Amino acid sequence: LSGRGGSGSALAPCRFALYFCACGLDTDTGLEPDELSGEWQVSRRPEPAARRIPSAAGENLEQSPLKRTFKSKVLCHYPENVDWNPFDQDAVSMLCMPKGLTFCTQRDRRDPWFHSFLITREDGSRTYGFVLTFYEEVTSPQICSAMQTLQQMHHAEHATSDTSPSSGSCGDCAGTLYDASRDTLYVSKALCLITPMPFMHACRRFLTQLHRAIASPQAPPLPLESYIHNVLYEVPHPPPGRSLKFHGVYEPIVCQRPGPGELPLADFPLGEAFCLLGVENLVQVFTCVLLEMQVLLFSQDYQRLMVVAEGITTLLFPFQWQHVYVPILPASLLHFLDAPVPYLMGLQSKEGTDRSKLELPQEANLCFVDIDHHCVELPEDFPQFPNKTELIQELTDVLRSFGFSPEGGAVTVPRSPAGAGPGPRLKGSALKELADDRRNGNLSADDLAALELLQRNPALAQRAGVTDSEDEAGGRGSEVDAEELRNAKLNVQLREVFAGRFATMFADYESFVIQSAPDLESWVTNREQMHNFDKASFLSDQAEPFLPFLSHFIETQMFATFVDNKIMSQWEEKEPLLRVFDGRIEKARLYNIRAPSLRSSAYQRCTVLRESAQAIEQRLLKIDHTAIHPHLLDMKIGQGRFQQGFFPKLQADVLSSPPTSNKWSSRPATAQRRNDRNRHQCELGLDNSLKEKYLQEARTLGKAVRQQPKLSDLSPAVIAQTNWKFVEGLLKECRLKTKRMLVEKMGREAVELGHGEVNITGLEENTLIASLCDLLERIWSHGLQVKQGKSALWSHMLHYQAREEAHISRLSVSSGPERRKSDPSPGLSTLPVSLIQDMRCVLPNISEIKTDVGRSRAWIRLSLEKKLLSQHLKQLLSNHSLTKKLYKRYAFLRCEEEREQFLFHLLSLNAVDYFCFTGVFTTINIPYRAVIVPIKKLSNAMTTSNPWVCVSGELGDSGVMQIPKNVLEMTFECQNLGKMTTVQLGHDNSGLLAKWLVDCVMVRNEITGHTYKFPCGRWLGKGVDDGSLERVLIGELMVPCTDEEPLKNIQEVVGEAVNNIIKHFHKPEKERGILTVLLCGESGLVSVLEQFFHHGFRSARLFQKSVFIWDFVEKAVMYMESTDQMGDLQETPEPRGLSSETFCRYVSGINSAPRSIGKDGKFQLLVCLGARDRLLSDWLPLLAECPVITRMYEDVAMLRDRTTVSALVGVLQTLHDFPITLETSLVKGVDL
Repeated sequence: LSGRGGSGSALAPCRFALYFCACGLDTDTGLEPDELSGEWQVSRRPEPAARRIPSAAGENLEQSPLKRTFKSKVLCHYPENVDWNPFDQDAVSMLCMPKGLTFCTQRDRRDPWFHSFLITREDGSRTYGFVLTFYEEVTSPQICSAMQTLQQMHHAEHATSDTSPSSGSCGDCAGTLYDASRDTLYVSKALCLITPMPFMHACRRFLTQLHRAIASPQAPPLPLESYIHNVLYEVPHPPPGRSLKFHGVYEPIVCQRPGPGELPLADFPLGEAFCLLGVENLVQVFTCVLLEMQVLLFSQDYQRLMVVAEGITTLLFPFQWQHVYVPILPASLLHFLDAPVPYLMGLQSKEGTDRSKLELPQEANLCFVDIDHHCVELPEDFPQFPNKTELIQELTDVLRSFGFSPEGGAVTVPRSPAGAGPGPRLKGSALKELADDRRNGNLSADDLAALELLQRNPALAQRAGVTDSEDEAGGRGSEVDAEELRNAKLNVQLREVFAGRFATMFADYESFVIQSAPDLESWVTNREQMHNFDKASFLSDQAEPFLPFLSHFIETQMFATFVDNKIMSQWEEKEPLLRVFDGRIEKARLYNIRAPSLRSSAYQRCTVLRESAQAIEQRLLKIDHTAIHPHLLDMKIGQGRFQQGFFPKLQADVLSSPPTSNKWSSRPATAQRRNDRNRHQCELGLDNSLKEKYLQEARTLGKAVRQQPKLSDLSPAVIAQTNWKFVEGLLKECRLKTKRMLVEKMGREAVELGHGEVNITGLEENTLIASLCDLLERIWSHGLQVKQGKSALWSHMLHYQAREEAHISRLSVSSGPERRKSDPSPGLSTLPVSLIQDMRCVLPNISEIKTDVGRSRAWIRLSLEKKLLSQHLKQLLSNHSLTKKLYKRYAFLRCEEEREQFLFHLLSLNAVDYFCFTGVFTTINIPYRAVIVPIKKLSNAMTTSNPWVCVSGELGDSGVMQIPKNVLEMTFECQNLGKMTTVQLGHDNSGLLAKWLVDCVMVRNEITGHTYKFPCGRWLGKGVDDGSLERVLIGELMVPCTDEEPLKNIQEVVGEAVNNIIKHFHKPEKERGILTVLLCGESGLVSVLEQFFHHGFRSARLFQKSVFIWDFVEKAVMYMESTDQMGDLQETPEPRGLSSETFCRYVSGINSAPRSIGKDGKFQLLVCLGARDRLLSDWLPLLAECPVITRMYEDVAMLRDRTTVSALVGVLQTLHDFPITLETSLVKGVDL
């Protein structure tokens, strides 16, 4: 089974185990307090820093020394190293004994316990560890003396500080006292196997037998080195689809590996995970993992953390978790709970710690799983898994068929791994076992002769204790075998249920994969600009109840990776999970097994449960291969002596390297073995080449977002670098999300293709906005000093509100001078624009929202609809002292450059219209304001009759409301009308002045600020016009005038003008409009840059002639030319000097042109030429830094704001990729 090699690394990929190690107390270094696993602040409410210092140092003097934790070390590990998988000593030590060393005396229970762990390397590959921990007597006088000294110090401290019995600590003293003269001291020691594949049951049985050999009064048949050497170097992996038997100290151990078409290996007991949480809870947690939320498991038992984490991730087939995955989080990595990325982590709970005392950095999007108390806390706005009720029922039936309870908390306590019962059985193996060994060529010549003798002489065999009876051969081990078989069959049936659900949901996924790239390199290069999956068409084919879940799921990284793998399979070998999944879908098509209708929500049960369980059973009951038996090694005489209860000091020389030759080396490998090994090597080579060459570039969110913590890198520099990667990842995620949202809204006008049907687009839009809300919560949770409330964003806003209200009751942003071309809302006063005002809108009006997370999401939706999200968040972050108080230095919100880019990305969302607040909160009451605008020149402003009005929208109407006499403006409150559509206006024709000529009716939503105009322009009254007493008016949403806008709106229109030019070049040539209009039209580039230059410009001067922008340009040129003559310009950096020279040349060329154009025309020509020649972004900083600016611009001018200028330069630079050609009429007479 295993090939021959000269070093451990040559055999490593095929070996069952990579390393064996022992961790425990190093008597040379003595007792060292465990600084990392002593007390962890995350489980405590905020305390003054001074009180946390002793805890952070690991010196918890309040506890008895026997209750404290001390640092453990790796005492030995074999082999020394494996080339392709180096031994990570720090990580192994941390995860073997996450709580550090523990001590006890003969009065305490000293049962051994088992747990497993995994280490995820930076490339995503995993290594598994299996640990059995037991207590060993301390024989070192120095350690006993040190413990006695610590006990005396603790007793003295306790006597002086506790003068009265309080806190109940005295009651515990008797059980935690240590007296070296009377007590026997024990310390924990861990034996660990590290393997490349998760053969949990086999490793558990091997370690259990190893411990039985240590605890037994009789020495084992061979030295322990023989068994460890055997499992390290002589036991290979079972080939795919085969089973393997190898030998522990006393009994054979069987493991099996699924075949190429089966679900991948998963050996952790899924039944236990279901029984711990309950079926419904586990399905809910599984849904959270699918939607890539943050999932935190919480339990006192490390093995429970692993069982639940591994169980859930194995159910994801054919998808794979792409983010941070740490089932057992060491205390040294608690800062990763602050990570603003999706994660699946496990946290060990301290004894007596309940959920109410646990403070976590962020909880807005957190799924908290308390395993020991069998309860789950789910995030808000949580979509349900499709056919959840039917799925739960099917899983329940499977569990009950194996005798498991589907209710949470019903798990049976596993037997002690060391096992009770008699000492080790020293009987020989059964004849059948020896015959199997002979068939596999694993017997030496002496063993073979003995076997033939026993077969010929049954009486001799009976006296030797060897029988051919299967019952006798089973003996004590038969129960374990039956339990393992049951667990394996239950595992595969539960997994098949979930795999069947995905196969049904995504049976036709291949039809929606967009494969537009001609080769892999071009696909990788353009990955971010491509749509790889036709989401709208896929969703339109799904049943209505499935849409909330599926619309979220197809936006996840794991689904994106799945589609990426499908596309890459055109050029490379298929990823293994994808190959299995596609094979199942193809098989279902051959047998015409598919959903009755894609739009049907009918549930189909899994049809391959019995078949999958039989395959497992056949492999476990009929062994394909048997490994070499443990045998005597070439050891020095006198070493490795047996001493009951103590793990011996192993001989390193026989364990550090594999044997130079073995019986297999001369035995020819069968074709099956060659194929299995070649396939394995191909898979390894394929995985490595793909990861190195393509995968880092082919992922949407980049590696930084999914950075896996490296357990051995704990230096401050590495932690800082990791946090910096988080910051970069958040910024990139923000850029991609805002771009995606813009693309979805712009439809066919955008660069990418549109997304079809309105209802699907609405669903997709809601999903993207929910995703944006989650991103903002993660950004605001990153680097918090002290967490207050579940929503970090809402908590920050409450702090801001408290500070602002201490100085000013209401903030408003001025709309500039009153001079404007037209009044978009006659008769309506301007609504105050304020972050705090919008907070007040959310609080009283949405009574059904009870949590801070819900309030923050409602506020985000409102701000997005009002196009104020970027402005509000900038206002929130403008209070720098508050931000410094709330956030640590490494937090995203304290990285100035990244924060500005983040706000700029959010500003781009102002280019599209959202109704994400109005369309979601449909049942709330909203205040409205209506104004009736009469045509005063032709009629009376008032009427003596009794007027009435009824406002209607997409969600309902206000009902008929009487308008008070002599009043043209009224406010009313009613249930959300949605987008307003019509107004019915009328009167009863009473009184002398009954005839009424109405110009229009204006209605404004007082929360969102949306104003609708309902034009009329006709009479209401008898005997005039058509004699109508009521009219139905059709409304349209008013767009605010952008003539003289505040600073933010000018930035917005500049971005929109540039966007229009970019969209022009992306349209097919036949569909393009006139570029000159986009440059010089009413909202063109020249017009919006004029607005930019006019902001804060000192142009209005009393009794003086008007000053134009061109005057400022000419004065700037004069200054540059004068500095050039004086030689100062030559000393400036070369790019800036060249830009000055070019700018002066262009201005002089325009001034000397033989054309009679005015100053505004000259400015227009300068902008057009600068855009054509890609010079605008170079000229803008020149003008902003010119000293002339101080005389001609106010301090508040945008041109004097360095951040605003820098942002505008970035926007203008996007035009460099396009060839702008100017009409001849524009540049006539100008030779530049």
